[in-house]
Amino acid sequence: MMLRRIALIALLGLAAPLSATTPSVHEHTLDNGLKVIVKEDHRAPVVVSQVWYKVGSSYEHNGITGVSHVLEHMMFQGTKTHPPGEFSRIIASHGGRENAFTSRDYTAYFQQLEKDRLEVSFELEADRMRNLALNDEFFQKERRVVMEERRLRTEDNPQALTAERFNAVAYLTSPYRNPVIGWMEDLQRLTLQDLQSWYESWYAPNNATLVVVGDVRPDEVFALAQKHFGVLERRPVPAVAPPLEVEQRGLARLTVKVPAELPYLIMGYKTPVLKTAGETWEPYALEVLAGILDGGASARFARELVRGQQVAAGAGAGYNLYARGDGLFTLSGTPAQGRTMEELEQALREQVRRVREEPVTAAELERVKAQVVAGNVYERDSLFYQAMQIGILETVGLDWRVADEYVDRVKAVTAEQVQQVARKYLKDESLTVAVLDPLPLDPNKPRPMPNNGGDHVR
Repeated sequence: MMLRRIALIALLGLAAPLSATTPSVHEHTLDNGLKVIVKEDHRAPVVVSQVWYKVGSSYEHNGITGVSHVLEHMMFQGTKTHPPGEFSRIIASHGGRENAFTSRDYTAYFQQLEKDRLEVSFELEADRMRNLALNDEFFQKERRVVMEERRLRTEDNPQALTAERFNAVAYLTSPYRNPVIGWMEDLQRLTLQDLQSWYESWYAPNNATLVVVGDVRPDEVFALAQKHFGVLERRPVPAVAPPLEVEQRGLARLTVKVPAELPYLIMGYKTPVLKTAGETWEPYALEVLAGILDGGASARFARELVRGQQVAAGAGAGYNLYARGDGLFTLSGTPAQGRTMEELEQALREQVRRVREEPVTAAELERVKAQVVAGNVYERDSLFYQAMQIGILETVGLDWRVADEYVDRVKAVTAEQVQQVARKYLKDESLTVAVLDPLPLDPNKPRPMPNNGGDHVR
């Protein structure tokens, strides 16, 4: 949803004043298969550099879940030429910022630097693309760090734990059923050799995209990329099938019983994404539908369920159209004080019934479309988000130009199309419902950390 995208930009704090000019994008593929995409943005003398690998938790098999995320941690623990911690120290010494994140479909590494320091980033990233030094002592340490992260962010967070179990039931065959951070049992038995094999299989120039956005000249960036990455040899990359999910044959339910302050409800309907949809307009109509239900204080959930009926303390809708495999259109919420989970579920179901049976209003459509336009302006204000949008699209198998179509595609959605996708996809045959049924809290246990969602950041 566009509002969450704006929140990401504010969180990263990488915005620059927006000009009226449209930034130009250039791409070039090196002989070793590395794709380099450069987007000029000359509003400030800074640059964001990101390396995206086509590997994430959806590439993993049972027994090694979490390996992509653990390897992401190890990528900061030294190469043959740079000792552990040196990567971060060098970037900081040049006044830069760096980090990485792992998701279902990708692992990405980024730096933000003054524009004349871009070569520093390239030299370091090219080094660890090929020369990572995997050491058992540091592996054991980072594995413990990830296990503790899992305890704090998932196992001690009732809503996050419910969402994890929800995904495991909603997806029967798709690897999206596994958590990005991995199952604890798999993390406990993960070995250094597992990481070595994963690194050798997936970390190759022909399985990566280098995205650079900022105050740069494309020909200079391509020359630097050739200098540092061009010397790396391509490697055979395993063939991998897209995440496939069998057809659901009826409503699925699960109940999670853990100590918690409040109950929680998640409902998810199977839906296509842009890469898998038979009709390209459908994902955009689903985006608009999510905005109509949950797009700020004027959206239906806030207006009718929270303030009107006062059946929900909070309620939301979610949909992601950029992924390798089919996804979910989700509804979630917490009942208001004195209201039951059954009442909340019925209220959400009534909202679904309405969008299935009645076209949304012209005013609602205009509100969502205005939010999309405003959100697009904010997105272009962030160098990081511009690069991230390109990286996601390229890594999930779409073209970066798809981002330029987003606003026009959403603005073209009609009320009839919103009703069509609601009727086609929001049905009980493809619905999974998860309920968090709270057990009494342990007064000696600390409160859970907030969950960051699908991406796991180092």
